[in-house]
Amino acid sequence: MPRSYTSLTLDDAKHMLQAAEVAAAKIGIAYNVAVVDAGGNLVAFVRQDGALIGSIDLAIGKAKTARLFDKTTSELAHLAQPNAPLFGIEQSNDGKVVIFGGGLPVRIAGSIVGAVGTSAGSVEQDVAVAQAALAAVQSAPELNQESAHSGRLSSR
Repeated sequence: MPRSYTSLTLDDAKHMLQAAEVAAAKIGIAYNVAVVDAGGNLVAFVRQDGALIGSIDLAIGKAKTARLFDKTTSELAHLAQPNAPLFGIEQSNDGKVVIFGGGLPVRIAGSIVGAVGTSAGSVEQDVAVAQAALAAVQSAPELNQESAHSGRLSSR
């Protein structure tokens, strides 16, 4: 029997990108922001004018990493230090794991429905921009009710 799951939609991702762009403007840095769905697949991406080209893959990698491991990339960075339990994890998944701040899993009603990744500033700035994106989708009342998906989150 097929199982169903809930995932971020393009509409959700657009709200997240918009909030991230506002946060980036307040910092004064052009950002790259990626949103992935529950399966870790890219849903939406924005590269603001002038954002670092080298940060494109980092933003996408942070989002995918946060979803792959269902942890923030900041937490993974801490766990991946020498003598820590996940030392070397960045070599897994064909070396595409990004273990510095800016990747956050997105949880709605207790379930992980996707992730966001940001890159362009310092680690602290990347985390702040990602948190702004996360807040945009978590603050939507219709998303915080387990039974109400009202066209925003998709059930598959």
